[in-house]
Amino acid sequence: MPADASFGTSYWLRDTPSPDRPALAGDLRADVVVIGAGIAGLCTAYELVRAGREVVVLEAERVACGTSGHTTGKLTALHGLTYARLRDTHGALAASRYALAQRDAMDHVVGLCEELGIDAGLERAPASTYVTDARRADEIRLEAAAALEAGLDVVFGTESDLPFPVAAAVRLDDQLLFHPRRFLLGLAEAVVAGGGTIHERTRVTELREHADCRLTTEAGHTVHARDVVVATHFPLTVHSSLLARLSVRRELVVAAPVPADRAPRGMYLTPEDRTRSLRTAPYDEGRRLLLVGGEACEPGTDHAGERLERLTGWARRIFPEFGEATETYRWAAQDVMSADHLPYVGHEHPDTQHVFVATGFGGWGMSNGVMAGRLLAAHVTGAPRPDWTELFDPRRPLPLREYRDVARAQASVARHYLVARPPRCTHMGCELGFNELEDSWECPCHGSRFAAADGRVLQGPASRPLQLPDAAPPERESAAPEPPH
Repeated sequence: MPADASFGTSYWLRDTPSPDRPALAGDLRADVVVIGAGIAGLCTAYELVRAGREVVVLEAERVACGTSGHTTGKLTALHGLTYARLRDTHGALAASRYALAQRDAMDHVVGLCEELGIDAGLERAPASTYVTDARRADEIRLEAAAALEAGLDVVFGTESDLPFPVAAAVRLDDQLLFHPRRFLLGLAEAVVAGGGTIHERTRVTELREHADCRLTTEAGHTVHARDVVVATHFPLTVHSSLLARLSVRRELVVAAPVPADRAPRGMYLTPEDRTRSLRTAPYDEGRRLLLVGGEACEPGTDHAGERLERLTGWARRIFPEFGEATETYRWAAQDVMSADHLPYVGHEHPDTQHVFVATGFGGWGMSNGVMAGRLLAAHVTGAPRPDWTELFDPRRPLPLREYRDVARAQASVARHYLVARPPRCTHMGCELGFNELEDSWECPCHGSRFAAADGRVLQGPASRPLQLPDAAPPERESAAPEPPH
């Protein structure tokens, strides 16, 4: 499959063209409106359609072209160093319920693919979190112990099929690799076939909750619904009690085909080197596509070009065949993090009855997006709710030990409001930073992104374009070289 080194569109998007779906052309009414056609929104919509609800999905751009279309596509219950942190912060029961929710989501994806005949390229593979620095081996040992206590059959050791030694690794077998776009496009077809409606290029700009919720679109149309699910990654509208608990991280991905006999069989993640994530996917005869992710930072606050060079250089050092490939893919993904490292799925704030959110997946949106769909559908329909409902409730109290992190994060956000120079985000007025790699203005506070050429919204929560009559990309000094690893 031909590709070039230009930055932007992910491999998943290039590999799967999708049909155009019409924009909303007038006012309408529905039982439930789902805002956002990524994995959380489509999973919610499908569950609600299957339950007999009249569902309308409103997507600002195209189906599965946002974060869900730029993921690395790992479906696993092993999420980095999650379980030790959950056990220490929320207790052993919370960690076990988190593990159960992830396993349930994985089983549900397999079931949906079989039920709906979706060829999502599912492959069973082990997932590992590892370190190469022996001084960090205890972190992995603690994670293995916590994951095992949570009910996952993990193994601790130093074995891997990586082309370099590891000091410690925790491995969970029988996890899933899949093609996220194929899965989501198939799910979108099932939503429509079940009586639901999907409108692309329909940006919601306002949401008001009453007994009858009212949404307004960029084109001026009005949509009424009894219930609204906000599945826009960072919520379009968010209550102040939740806003302070969310932060945004942007990460790079590079991919190139390598010989199949040189490709790692499993999926790997390390917290070292600003994180490094590895997986492969089927590509063509004799080759697999190697995907390498990492170099996380706040949007608009770092030298993206230099981060891309570091990530690509790492991939070429570890896998020489990566550097020899003529087909390359390079893109970025954006994640929303919660203050206590758990997703927020449920009623948006204590006073709402009909507005629900799904956010804060922390880089693990594939399994958590599926979990969110099932949980939100239960909220809307009144069906029995799973044991992990309270664990993910956005109205939950913040653990005391997390308040310091929230205060630190909010202090970081506040400094972006103290600078008077434009341009400023149309969402809440935060100072924007320029991303020279993607030619975009980005908000480090809440993750909104705008095209440098015309100011149009590339990513929310902003809903109004940026006015840039005289703005020009800033000249940026070279970053100081990082010390060798």
